[in-house]
Amino acid sequence: MAAAPLEEYCGSVFWNASYLAREDPDLPVCVEQTVLVWIPLGFLWLCAPWKLVSLCRRTQVNTKHLSKLYICKQAVVSLLLLTAIAGLAVTLGEDYGPSTDTTPTPKNPGVYYANPALYIVTWILLLLCQAGVRRREGAVDSATLFVFWLLLVVCDIFPFQTLLREALKLGEIRDMPRFCLFYISFGLELIALILSAVADIPPEAKERVKKNPEAGAAFLSRITFNWFHSMVMKGYKQPLVQEDMWDLSEAESTAHINERFQHFMKSEFAAAKVRHQYKLKKKQDERRDKAQEDLKNGLSDGLGKGVSQDMLMMEEKGKKGDEKKKKKKDKEKEKEENYPNSWLITTIYKTFKGVLFESAFFKLLQDLLAFVSPQLLKLMISFTQDKSSYAWEGYLYAVLLLLVAILQSLLLQQYFQRCFVLGMKVRTALMAAVYKKALVVSNEARKESTVGETVNLMSADAQRFNDVTNFIHLLWSCPLQIIISIVFLWFELGPSVLAGLAVMVLMVPINGLLATKARKIQIENMKFKDKRLKIMNEILNGIKILKLYAWEPSFQAQVEGIRGNELRVMRKFAYLTSVSTFIFSCAPAVVSLATFAVFVGVSSENVLTAEKAFTSISLFNILRFPLAMLPMLIAAIVQTTVSRKRLEKFLGGDDIDSEIVRHDPSFNAAVSICDGSFAWERDAEPLLKNLSLDIKPGRLVAVVGAVGSGKSSLMSALLGEMHCTKGFINIQGSLAFVPQQAWIQNATLKDNILFGSPHEENRFQEVITACALAPDLELLPGGDLTEIGEKGINLSGGQKQRVSLARAAYSQADIYLLDDPLSAVDSHVGKHLFDKVIGPNGVLKEKTRILVTHGVSFLPYVDEIVVLVDGVVSEVGSYKSLRARKGAFSEFIDTYAGGQNDQMHSESDRDHDTADIEFIPEREDTQPDSPLEDTVSVTLKRESSIRRSQRNGSVRLRKNSSIKKVQDVGESKKGQRLIEKETMETGQVKFSVYLQYLRAMGWGYSVMVFVVYFIQNIAFIGQNLWLSDWTNDAVVYYNKTYPNWKRDTRVGVFGALGVAQGLFVFLGTLLLANASVNASCILHSRLLNNILRVPMVFFDTTPIGRVVNRFAKDIFTVDEAIPQSFRSWILCLLGVLGTLFVICLATPFFTILIIPLAVVYYFVQRFYVATSRQLRRLDSVSRSPIYSHFSETVSGLSVIRAYGHQERFLKHNEITIDGNLKSVYPWIVSNRWLAIRLEFLGNLVVFFSALFAVISRDSLDSGLVGLSISYALNVTQTLNWLVRMTSELETNIVAVERVSEYSELENEAKWVTVTRPTKDWPTEGKLRFENYKVRYRPGLDLVLHGITCDIGSTEKIGIVGRTGAGKSSLTNCLFRIIEAAEGRILIDGVDISLIGLHDLRNRLTIIPQDPVLFSGTLRMNLDPFDRFSDEDIWRVLELSHLKEYVAGLQEGLQHEVAEGGENLSVGQRQLLCLARALLRKSRILILDEATAAVDLETDDLIQTTIRKEFSHCTVLTIAHRLHSIMDSSRVMVLDAGKIVEFDSPYNLLEKQGHFYGMAKDAGITKDENTAL
Repeated sequence: MAAAPLEEYCGSVFWNASYLAREDPDLPVCVEQTVLVWIPLGFLWLCAPWKLVSLCRRTQVNTKHLSKLYICKQAVVSLLLLTAIAGLAVTLGEDYGPSTDTTPTPKNPGVYYANPALYIVTWILLLLCQAGVRRREGAVDSATLFVFWLLLVVCDIFPFQTLLREALKLGEIRDMPRFCLFYISFGLELIALILSAVADIPPEAKERVKKNPEAGAAFLSRITFNWFHSMVMKGYKQPLVQEDMWDLSEAESTAHINERFQHFMKSEFAAAKVRHQYKLKKKQDERRDKAQEDLKNGLSDGLGKGVSQDMLMMEEKGKKGDEKKKKKKDKEKEKEENYPNSWLITTIYKTFKGVLFESAFFKLLQDLLAFVSPQLLKLMISFTQDKSSYAWEGYLYAVLLLLVAILQSLLLQQYFQRCFVLGMKVRTALMAAVYKKALVVSNEARKESTVGETVNLMSADAQRFNDVTNFIHLLWSCPLQIIISIVFLWFELGPSVLAGLAVMVLMVPINGLLATKARKIQIENMKFKDKRLKIMNEILNGIKILKLYAWEPSFQAQVEGIRGNELRVMRKFAYLTSVSTFIFSCAPAVVSLATFAVFVGVSSENVLTAEKAFTSISLFNILRFPLAMLPMLIAAIVQTTVSRKRLEKFLGGDDIDSEIVRHDPSFNAAVSICDGSFAWERDAEPLLKNLSLDIKPGRLVAVVGAVGSGKSSLMSALLGEMHCTKGFINIQGSLAFVPQQAWIQNATLKDNILFGSPHEENRFQEVITACALAPDLELLPGGDLTEIGEKGINLSGGQKQRVSLARAAYSQADIYLLDDPLSAVDSHVGKHLFDKVIGPNGVLKEKTRILVTHGVSFLPYVDEIVVLVDGVVSEVGSYKSLRARKGAFSEFIDTYAGGQNDQMHSESDRDHDTADIEFIPEREDTQPDSPLEDTVSVTLKRESSIRRSQRNGSVRLRKNSSIKKVQDVGESKKGQRLIEKETMETGQVKFSVYLQYLRAMGWGYSVMVFVVYFIQNIAFIGQNLWLSDWTNDAVVYYNKTYPNWKRDTRVGVFGALGVAQGLFVFLGTLLLANASVNASCILHSRLLNNILRVPMVFFDTTPIGRVVNRFAKDIFTVDEAIPQSFRSWILCLLGVLGTLFVICLATPFFTILIIPLAVVYYFVQRFYVATSRQLRRLDSVSRSPIYSHFSETVSGLSVIRAYGHQERFLKHNEITIDGNLKSVYPWIVSNRWLAIRLEFLGNLVVFFSALFAVISRDSLDSGLVGLSISYALNVTQTLNWLVRMTSELETNIVAVERVSEYSELENEAKWVTVTRPTKDWPTEGKLRFENYKVRYRPGLDLVLHGITCDIGSTEKIGIVGRTGAGKSSLTNCLFRIIEAAEGRILIDGVDISLIGLHDLRNRLTIIPQDPVLFSGTLRMNLDPFDRFSDEDIWRVLELSHLKEYVAGLQEGLQHEVAEGGENLSVGQRQLLCLARALLRKSRILILDEATAAVDLETDDLIQTTIRKEFSHCTVLTIAHRLHSIMDSSRVMVLDAGKIVEFDSPYNLLEKQGHFYGMAKDAGITKDENTAL
């Protein structure tokens, strides 16, 4: 007996069962003196070494300052030390002190010496530990010390009540001194416990804690996430904004994570590279051996067999064919694996292994604890059955249930917190790594993936890793849970468990099958979605054309068709989901049915008792989760492997070679290339061959050559972007680079010019004036602080180019590489830039400048000209010497000069029209996802589009936008901001929105769904009540044989109710699926219908991206997310209600508690939802800058590298990601904050249901107790989910709000009205304006001030005027794109404002300025309504000179036109628009002349065709080039919205008024006109 020495040590009995077998149990004193003392002290002694380590180290922490709290803690421990010494003194005094009575007293037992001594040592140790904690950096308290005090107080509660009870029983205190000492020390321990729970924040950390409360949170606050409270309160009072976010701690910051990740990545990647090379070498060796082997075998085989030669040949051929196939396969495989692989996962593991192990530890403990509850439940049920057991047992079980549950909650939340933060960190690390790589990646590696794909790596792939890391531990935890559950179930039910298990295992492949099917359907759905969005994008981009041609119905039908297909697929998907839901919801019922049926069927001995039944059910409930999660997790991991490969390929790609460009100061030239050949790729043909160039410092060198002769490639070579196959480049000094396509950042104009350099006002102003930006700054609403949109969207092409030039000029580099900076600007601006910046007298006259140019006019002023022909330098010299040589240069001059003279006439005229009043953004982001390509890819792709890009370089002023005069700057500021801010919803969603969605679903459906789900819930409760009744049979038929009929009814009803449940869920899900598809259908068609009927003004003030977003993101939410969260929400709500109902049924007492619980619950939920919703919004708002900054970086890579600003951009990226993390981290914590509070509520529900079961155990049967507690154990999860679902539903329902916002916009006039014109109206084509006034939007100035004029039938009228005179407004009025403010227009005597818009627009024809085509067939582009026969269409194609081209195409009229007509040249597009006009044959033609200089040939074709084919029509031409209207019958000159002159061209020239002035500018004189 091991207790004997202990009894001697204590001097009393160590253990006796009789202590517990009574109504008021107690522990023996010996146990209290030994075990209960050793537990806390042992804990402290084990943990102390870690605390003491910091005492030995030198520390940076300020230890001079002693806080009051620290002093109190040390004082309390010192007092405890005194009590311990006193205790020892008492014992010594009793044993060895002078005693009065002579009878020898027995000595005190050993424990009275040992315990005080132990305590003395412990308290001294504690004093040291507390000192150690204070010296630890960043520590505000100690978890171990808190746990120690807690253990100590809990253990001391037992002797506390023992001593008290004894004293009360005896009526006196036996051992006064020890009694007093014990209670004194107990009080001190309590104080110490309270003190140890308070954080001790040193004064220097006060500021930090203000910005990040987590840093100052004590242990208790950390485990309950109490420190987050202030954020939740703030979020509840008012919507959170980015400024409210707390700072990140060092460990969470991007810089820190990235640094660690890069450190491990280096070594892992190096190892992978070595492995990879070894593998390659092995493969080569194998191949070589195989080749030799084949040779030998081939020879010997042929000779040995003596087979006829032909046979041999045939065999070889067959073999070769096979080998070819095999080789091809190998090739593909090699391409797949042709980079070092499988290093990413190990890197992630090594970087974050600490967190991984911590979270794994928590998860393990939590998993094990999960199985304690069912065992306690079992004990509880047997307690209620056994009426002889003591009441205290029941209370003990109730308390234990509560403790286990609380502990489980705390552990689970710590685990989740660690995992989610880990996921966040992994995502951050990957994003930072991808960004860093993108800055140094070489050009071949870059060509392999488009900008979009790289952005995808950052968004989608990193996010996938994030999602998987969150649940990575389930890989081992799920199997563990499954195994443990099965073991426990086996103890309960024996082998019949296997029946239930078999059912569960069968579910897995069925689920897998459904999942693959679902994925197929999803892919199909994505196809339709993409198609629909593509068309929507085009409709919105070309909305003006649709309105002018009255084509909306055709396109609406197209979109509706695609949408119909999409909904069909969605319905299929929904049915599939309902099948899987059916299976999943039947699973628990079927599993328990199978198990119980087998159990009672196997032998009549087996009787189902309450313990067995409910313990099993709670175990089955534990099993459900891992079985559902495993397949999902595996699918997610498979997806992540794809992401892993893509990331490894990108991160493992080659870096750019920094050795290509040398910086050797011994050379005397600024730039010298020695016999260099350069290619874009390692193995490609060099583009630039045998170049040798020396450029002296301070010279201006022009590089000229025909298109594609390698001018831009030369620039790239100098920047070190190309592969050097031989020779080298040497550059002395720093570079500045102006690319051909200006790269503008999304920042203020000033930041774009400063580009990271310090700001010096004088230099800045000088650069601005030199680059002709001063007038633009006056027009821009915020001056140089105007925010420039992505890709410089609110600047014209010319302005972008000038900003780009200004950036270079400001940078004060030594060498300037200017890649054709003058092509995008108008000619007079170009001249100004050359004079003031680039030329011999410009700002940069001291510097070395290399200028690529097409502008012949500047060449005489440069120091030296380099002529490139096909990548070879053909001549170098000054302008004069080269002209004299009559070589390649002279040819170049002749070809270009010819073209330029024609252009010059038109140019000067164009200047008036493209004046740079271009600050009205050309519809903000046209395609939100196609970032500008950078120079390198452009050079690679640009053979065909070179002239085009110059023509379309400028974002032309939209004529229909009112030009605000400069004096209204205040106004324009307001107008400018109007566009940019999108309403971000805040606060609670109105109830009406929910009603709106239900209405769209249909009231009948909505009610039925609810009823069906309700019935399902009743079936569920019924089933469980039946089970509890069944278990009571065990009591009734105790020791009797169990009748078979009874068994069969029990099993039968149980099964029937289970299946009924499943069926009702199935029905409900089906109904809901149909209802939600209905809702999607209605909401989308309402939105589409309305958007096509909105007036043009709306599209001018709303960025397209925003409208597309309604059709993409919000409709997606309505389609997929809302039905899902709606269903989950209903199920959760009914689940919670059902649980509460059952508990109240079992223990009616419980009803009293429901009200306070509900109130607490409601408040927690409201607080959380307000905060969480806003944090989610902040997250998505702060996420897009990361991606846009990234795509911006990738597109401007060559510029960033040229200026050497990689570090600055890395820093900026870190700041941007941190900005996002600042809202992601609180969101993670907010979920934990909520979960821990709700789980406490749930745990209380468990506790009270158990408690009341104990209190009223005499009136209860064991079945109901089991039922109510097993229900309560489940409620914690459901409560948690309910809040989550509520918040998700709230977040998602916003989409309905946003969609309906656009479905209720004001419409333009009716398409068709009651008054319809005659069929053949207008027969003559007479136009009459009567005092016509118009303004763009109410509140703006008039654009046309009372125009009155008559235009006769078949007249040809030219309309001219400077920019902003109102020329385009005139056409907009004819088509009623804008409505009259006063006056009217009559066509053939009919007032156009009285007829329907489509009647009007169908009878007029316009050839618009920019030819807009839609993706679809050629035929659809000409005749979307199929009104004309093919013959008609071929006829007009012939007239518009497109017949040969179309006939030459494979598909003819069915030829697919790419998006925006990309696969046709600009000229062909213009001719197609002409064909459209010819097809309509209306009496009035409006010709809005193209500003984009269509090549002169096309222009000529169009003019002659119009003269010939439209001779019987009234033609209004809006001219930008006077040449084209010199032969019109009359010319209308507009100025500031009034007609100033209206007469024949000849008379106007005679008059020498406005028109004469314009003609003179364009170089047209009277004699020329007569010639015309």
